Amino acid sequence: MSGRLDFSRDGRDWPHRAASRFVEAGGTRFHVQILGPEDAPPLLLLHGTGASTHSFRDLAPILASDFRVIMPDLPGHGFTAAPRWRRPSITGMGTALAAMLKAVGAEPVHAAGHSAGAAILLRMALDSQVAPRRIVSLNGALLPFPGVAAHLFPRLAKLLFLNPVAPRFFSWRARNGRAVAQLMESTGSRLTPEGVAYYERLLSSPAHVEGALSMMANWDLEGLRRDLPRLLVPLTLVVGTRDRAIPPEVSARVAGMVRDGRVETLAGLGHLAHEEAPERVARVMTTAFADDLQTHDLAAG
Repeated sequence: MSGRLDFSRDGRDWPHRAASRFVEAGGTRFHVQILGPEDAPPLLLLHGTGASTHSFRDLAPILASDFRVIMPDLPGHGFTAAPRWRRPSITGMGTALAAMLKAVGAEPVHAAGHSAGAAILLRMALDSQVAPRRIVSLNGALLPFPGVAAHLFPRLAKLLFLNPVAPRFFSWRARNGRAVAQLMESTGSRLTPEGVAYYERLLSSPAHVEGALSMMANWDLEGLRRDLPRLLVPLTLVVGTRDRAIPPEVSARVAGMVRDGRVETLAGLGHLAHEEAPERVARVMTTAFADDLQTHDLAAG
C-alpha cells in the first residue's frame, strides 16, 4: 500500500533520530533505536498497537543512564516495514523480534512492553526467545476481551483490514480535526500537543494504519492466557488507575495467574502513563530491575 512513512521526510525531527538504525531481520526491515552505554545491561522496550518508538521518547533517556535501551518499531508500525508474512500474530511478532535481537547482537537482561508489547514479551519468554530477569508490563493487554467482544473485536478489525479503503479513511480522519486528540483522551491519558502530533503523523499514514489493523485482526490472546501459569520470568505489572483502554483489574488477574507477579499502581494516570509521567514510570521500572540485579549478585557471590 502507498502512503508509507519515509524516514528522510517524516522522520526528519523524530525523537532520538541519531540513535536510529535499520536492520533486516525476521522477514522485514526493522527501524531500531539504541540508547545508553554499550556495556550497560540491555533493556528491550516494546511499544503497543498503533504506536512506535516515539512512545518512549521521554522514558528511554531516563532509563539509558543505567541500561542499554533497545527500542524497535513493531512490524508494520512506524518506520518498520510490513512483514512479508501476512499474518502478524503474537507468535509471528515474537519470532521476528527475536531475529532482530540476534541481528543487533543483543540478549536483553531486562524487558518492558506497553499494552500489546507486553503480551509479545510474555509470549517470547514462554517460547524461550528471550530470557530476561524480569518483564515489566505497562498497562499490558494480556487477556482476551471479555464476553462477546472477544469474538467481535478481531472480526471487526479483520473486516477493516481486508477493506482497502479503511486504512485510507482512518488516515484521512487523522489529518482532519481533533480525531487523534480525542482518541488519545479516550485512553484516560493527557498528552501534550507534541505527543498528540506524533500520533497524528503516524496515523496519517495508510501503511501504518494498515499495520495496526492487521495486527489487531490476527491477535489471539487465548493461547497466552492458557500458558501464563508456565511463565518462569518474574513479572511486574504497572497499572494506571485512569486506564480506560485496559481495565486495571486485568493486571490484578494476571498477577494471580503467574508464579511471580506483582502489581504497581500509578494513581491518576491512564493507558499511556509512560508518556504522561515518564519519571514516575522509570522509578518503578528501575526499582524492579535493581532488585533483580541485587538478587543476581547475591546468588553469584
